Amino acid sequence: MTQDLIARAEAWLAEDPDSETRDELAKLIESSADAEHAAELAARFSGTLQFGTAGLRGELGAGPMRMNRSVVIRAAAGLAAYLKAKGQGDGLVVIGYDARYKSADFARDTAAVMVGAGLRATVLPRPLPTPVLAYAIRHLGAVAGVEVTASHNPPRDNGYKVYLGDGSQIVPPADAEIAAEIAAVASLHDVPRPESGWEVLGEEVLDAYLARTDAVLTPGSPRTANVVYTAMHGVGKDVLLAAFARAGFPEPVLVAEQAEPDPAFPTVAFPNPEEPGAMDLAFATARRSESRDGGVDLVLANDPDADRCAAAVKDRDGEWRMLRGDEVGALLAAHLVAKGVTGVFAESIVSSSLLGRIAEAAGLGYEETLTGFKWIARVDGLRYGYEEALGYCVDPEGVRDKDGITAALVFAELASVLKEQGRTVLDLLDELALAHGLHATDQLSVRVEDLTVISDAMARLREQPPTSLAGLAVTRAEDLTEGTEALPPTDGLRYYLEGARVIVRPSGTEPKLKCYLEVVVPVGSADELDAARARGAELLAGIKKDLAAAAGI
Repeated sequence: MTQDLIARAEAWLAEDPDSETRDELAKLIESSADAEHAAELAARFSGTLQFGTAGLRGELGAGPMRMNRSVVIRAAAGLAAYLKAKGQGDGLVVIGYDARYKSADFARDTAAVMVGAGLRATVLPRPLPTPVLAYAIRHLGAVAGVEVTASHNPPRDNGYKVYLGDGSQIVPPADAEIAAEIAAVASLHDVPRPESGWEVLGEEVLDAYLARTDAVLTPGSPRTANVVYTAMHGVGKDVLLAAFARAGFPEPVLVAEQAEPDPAFPTVAFPNPEEPGAMDLAFATARRSESRDGGVDLVLANDPDADRCAAAVKDRDGEWRMLRGDEVGALLAAHLVAKGVTGVFAESIVSSSLLGRIAEAAGLGYEETLTGFKWIARVDGLRYGYEEALGYCVDPEGVRDKDGITAALVFAELASVLKEQGRTVLDLLDELALAHGLHATDQLSVRVEDLTVISDAMARLREQPPTSLAGLAVTRAEDLTEGTEALPPTDGLRYYLEGARVIVRPSGTEPKLKCYLEVVVPVGSADELDAARARGAELLAGIKKDLAAAAGI
């Protein structure tokens, strides 16, 4: 254990405003003669959490490599300095937060830093969905917004998401400019933090958001879908119930075990509807509720900060199954087309190419962007955007970000329309396959403890790119670090195959390597659908196996 490390830890300890993390760090310093504690202390001070286009996200704890009040105060001071450098030093910053551990503390610290820097600050009245914060930025004319959330990350994490005045998340070069201002904060003692001076908003901002949700539905449309809903221990329940009541839908049946905010997320390994087992309680609730009048038509879920929306329906055998994010994305697009919308449809490059075919057939504009709603939200003329990771923007004039509340409303409207017609969501998926080919997608996702596993896999694929996957020849390979005519540079690889596409990239928010797979199987008639699905599943399994071998994962 070097004296330099001890000195840095003691200097950090002297500034830490939080008694919990002070105690934690003091104990690590005191026990640093122990090899395990020494390694933990070294890990805490091996660098600093990097501020990027996802803001900050990491495990709670003491030290510069963890999420804590010291890190948040520095981040807020950097953001304030950035805004002042842009001539917005008297502007308003809106701050929202979820129900995770320390979220309220981080929000209050951010407000204090903004006021201390001469800006105006206002805080949402309580833990609320991220889309309410994104809406409030535009609604209140703010120069920036901050949402304290780790979205669907594990319980031990928290995060810090930054929006600028257009209501969309930051993109380069703003992220690097803010990071530079954060790095310039020499000492927390240099950051004024008054005890008051910011405003805590009342219910009026939430009322305005809820009034806006009415705009996503067609006046007079059917509102008959019976829904089972889980908030996944997050903050979505009250807002979603209020939105559904305003719209005139039947009151959703709640998954009681997951209805109230709980930062421990006790019923799930990961609070993400995509994760295995996360929807089991929702399906059990749906099965118990099927005796209610009209049965259950749909299971809906939000992630903990309610910016994502998952949907599940009964399959042909009567069993509940999750719809893939790409399926929900295509279904919402088809519904919006049927509603007669105009404008541009957009998606990230990791999402299904089916959206482009739907837009083309409807005579609508279409664009692909890099991964993340920070890019999708910036598409000119955007009317609808989605990403396969359960993110959907159905009202870009209200929320220029993914919004799990309004997406749930529109999907429930779609289910109601189909129900009135004697059709189902699965029937519409069949019709889309007949019109545009069967677009089957899957993902190979590897969570790691050691981040070098990810960098090694990317290096291996760059040095020895695959020439075929599942017997399909790779016809073109792109290293996206070099950018393309349509896309700025990003760390990713894209392979085009005969009737398939693969994208490999490190996750921007979690320690994961993500590989996105799509195959397109032509379908000539309804009789060919089952065979096409079987062929699609076979190809996806083969691509996944061969890609894992090529990447060494």
